[in-house]
Amino acid sequence: MDAIIAPKPLNRAQMAGRVAADIPEGWIVNLGIGIPTLVADHVPETREVIFHSENGVIGVGPAPAEAARDPWLINAGKQHVTLRSGGAYVHHADSFSLIRGGHLDLCVLGAFEVAENGDIANWSTGANEKAPAVGGAMDLAAGARRLWAVMEHTTKDGRPRLVRRCSYPLTALGAVKRVYTNLAVIDVTAAGFVVREMIPGMTLEALQARTDAPLHPPS
Repeated sequence: MDAIIAPKPLNRAQMAGRVAADIPEGWIVNLGIGIPTLVADHVPETREVIFHSENGVIGVGPAPAEAARDPWLINAGKQHVTLRSGGAYVHHADSFSLIRGGHLDLCVLGAFEVAENGDIANWSTGANEKAPAVGGAMDLAAGARRLWAVMEHTTKDGRPRLVRRCSYPLTALGAVKRVYTNLAVIDVTAAGFVVREMIPGMTLEALQARTDAPLHPPS
């Protein structure tokens, strides 16, 4: 009998690469802090995707080599970035005008939890934390034309992050359209979570065991 090989979850770089593969040519995209910042590293220069950072950088490129870092060129998470050809710096107010004016095709955010109705919690896990505020994530979730979330499918202790209702303070209501995890790609629909793709070896039953909310196969 052949040995059963356990599914191998994607690592952070692979998750970012999977998100990057779905971004169409010509979109203007904001990348949130955490795994989303890695997405720019996986879009080849031959594709025109314009990455925006809310601190006022339009045309963010991949992370630089340590020796090539520009100390003045950082993203909103204070990470060193590069500027692609044709990129620009703008005033902070102009940057948020792009966000609030609905000019972003997509925002990709990390998350602590996403609910089956598209609610997202990504800035605080409870009242005892010292997180200063929700920050620009609330503007991005409300202002971008689409919101995708990328995160580990469960917490380190195995608790589901895809839930019926979020238990953490919310960032936005009903905003998430798609979730990328280390195990699957899942759309948020009127019927709830619909599984678009799973890692090799993963079954719907095994994925459901790691998910609080019901999962539906594609129709």
